Amino acid sequence: MIRKIMVGVLAVCCLPAPAIASGEEATEARLDALESRLERLERALTDLTRLLREGDAEAEASLESAHEVAKAGREELAAARNAQQQDSTTDPQSAASADPPEPRVSINGYMEMHLNHDNVNPTTLDFHRFVMLFGYDFSDRIQFVSEVELEHALVEGGVESGEIELEQAYLNFAMHPAFNFRAGMMLTPIGIINQYHEPPSFNGVERPFVDEVIIPSPWFSTGAGLTGDFGKGFHYKAFVMSSLNASLFSAAEGFRDGRQRGFFDNARNLAAIGRLEYRGVPGLDLGTSYWSGETGFDFQDVSAQLKIFEFDGRYSWKRFDTRGQFAITDLEEAGRINEILQRRIGVSPNIAEQTRGFYWEGAVHVLPSGTVHDLVPFYRYENFDTQYRMPDGFLPLEEFDREAHVVGVTYSPYPDVALKFDYIVLRNASSVIEAPNQWNFGIGWWF
Repeated sequence: MIRKIMVGVLAVCCLPAPAIASGEEATEARLDALESRLERLERALTDLTRLLREGDAEAEASLESAHEVAKAGREELAAARNAQQQDSTTDPQSAASADPPEPRVSINGYMEMHLNHDNVNPTTLDFHRFVMLFGYDFSDRIQFVSEVELEHALVEGGVESGEIELEQAYLNFAMHPAFNFRAGMMLTPIGIINQYHEPPSFNGVERPFVDEVIIPSPWFSTGAGLTGDFGKGFHYKAFVMSSLNASLFSAAEGFRDGRQRGFFDNARNLAAIGRLEYRGVPGLDLGTSYWSGETGFDFQDVSAQLKIFEFDGRYSWKRFDTRGQFAITDLEEAGRINEILQRRIGVSPNIAEQTRGFYWEGAVHVLPSGTVHDLVPFYRYENFDTQYRMPDGFLPLEEFDREAHVVGVTYSPYPDVALKFDYIVLRNASSVIEAPNQWNFGIGWWF
């Protein structure tokens, strides 16, 4: 037994530390992965210590060495987290007089391939995403971050196929822990998945339904704003960004098709977005976001103000993980928008006044803590309704009042690689249109 645990300890010790990508979100995700790896090592060392009762000198020497590795890893993690804030502790005048640091280039990425089957459509095999992240540090205080995504493998002109998207391309100016400036193409800071969507970072082959039709992930647009830490675990983001286009809203997918993508965005009315996060308790991450913007710029004399409120949380305790999210939206003058679009296209889009969605997920790590591999069964319940409240004179379409039970497993032969399987029981409130169940298999990785 001792020998098995020692093998697990040494395996975790020998894992290379994950590369730290440019960008605040990517850096935080990689540091979280390193911390998780160290926690697994420390649990294995605790198990080994408990079993060493007969004074095995060789095992004790190996144990002492492993403890030193764990201690060094903790010191490395602390130094990496401190490095995120070290710019603010440098005196600007002395920094200006010092020799400029060597520029640093980083290349990272993530990919995923899916096999999807339901009871209605043909089974498909899709290389869903190929994403590359490029970063460049001009100095300790000026950083460039970018993310380019190829979806569905093939892009052809004039036909429906894959697409290439520039999801991030911004400059970050580090000035003070509580006050940093960012501008360019950025992810909208709302929800969990829209900010952390690398395949090994979440369970399930596809992203949650709530993060597709209530919060239209991936959601990115051009803008500028501030980020910073208040201390004691509080972190904020406050941006001004291009808004959504209400003329492209729909009954089935809510506001998803209304996203502007940095291609001559209409800037007549900009949207404001604020997010506050709390990370002051080990294993706990809470966040809330509020988005408000004028979306009726494609209409004449229509003030279609849209508001989105969202709350999310994640918590890890020993071998258990849980996460949840709630989001609700409110669109002014939804009735007028429906009437105008009905005259344009001949049929009412039946856009809702309010949409709402929430989910809860629980997961457990079942393999021994000292092993490199990880096996995580999970269950997620989702409820999402893009016809939650309708404007006067319009009836909800019941097939868009939906819920999903998702059960599956994630197997990681290495912390940055995930093989996933899930089965989804999908239901709606309609007695006529049936929602099909489906199963999915996927493989994803990041580096």
